Amino acid sequence: MMRDRRNARILGIFYILAAVTSIIAVVLYGPVLSEQWQMAVANGSKTKVLIGVLNDLLLIVTAVGTAVMLFPYVRHWNEHLALGYLCFRFMEAVFIAMGLVSILGLLQLSSYYDTADLASKTNFEPIGFLLQAVYRWTAMLGPNFMLGINTSLYSYLLYRTGYVPKPLAIFGMITAVMVFIAGLLQMFGIIGHYSAVKGLMALPVGVYEMSLAVWLIVKGFHGENLAKLRVEAASSSK
Repeated sequence: MMRDRRNARILGIFYILAAVTSIIAVVLYGPVLSEQWQMAVANGSKTKVLIGVLNDLLLIVTAVGTAVMLFPYVRHWNEHLALGYLCFRFMEAVFIAMGLVSILGLLQLSSYYDTADLASKTNFEPIGFLLQAVYRWTAMLGPNFMLGINTSLYSYLLYRTGYVPKPLAIFGMITAVMVFIAGLLQMFGIIGHYSAVKGLMALPVGVYEMSLAVWLIVKGFHGENLAKLRVEAASSSK
C-alpha cells in the first residue's frame, strides 16, 4: 500500500509537470513561430527559445513517465486497452519531439540569417516557414489527436477500475473527446492553431489532468479496488 501511495504521488507530480512545461514551452517559442522568426537570434531570444526546448524535453520525459507509472495499474482490468493507452501516449511524446526538432531548426536558421547574403536569405525563408508548419502539424497530431485518444483510454480504464471517483473519470472522457474534435476542426481549417475556440475546447483537458493530479497526490488510488483487481488478475492467470 505504501508503494502504491508513493506511485500515485509520483504520477500526480508528472501530470502537473507535463501541463506546466507544455505551457512554458509554447510561450517561449514565440520568437521563432512569429512572422519575423529570422530575427529571433539577432533580437537576443536564443536563450529564451532554448529554455522552451528544455521544457519540451521535460514534457516528453513526464509524458512517458505518466504512461509508465499508470500502465501497471490499469492493465489489471484490461491489458489490451492499457497497452493501447501506453502506445498512444508514447506516440504523443514522439510528435512532441518532432516539433522540438523543428524549433531547433528554426533557431539554427535564425542564427545564420544575419551573416548570409541576400540570395541565401531568400532561400532561408521558405525553409523557415516549412519548419513552422511542421511544428504546428506535430502540435496538432500530438497534443490533440494522440492526447485525445490516450486520455479517453486511460480515463475509461480509471472509470472501470474505480481507482478515482467515477465523475472525475467521466469528465476525463468528455474532455478527451473535446480536444480530439479541436484537432479535427484545426486540420480542416475551421479553427486556427491559436484561436480562442480551440483554447476553450482544449482547456477542459488541462483542468481534468490537474484535478486528477491533485486527487492522486492527496488521496492516491482507491486501495480496496486495487486489491480486488489484483486478486482477480492473479486468479485469471492460473
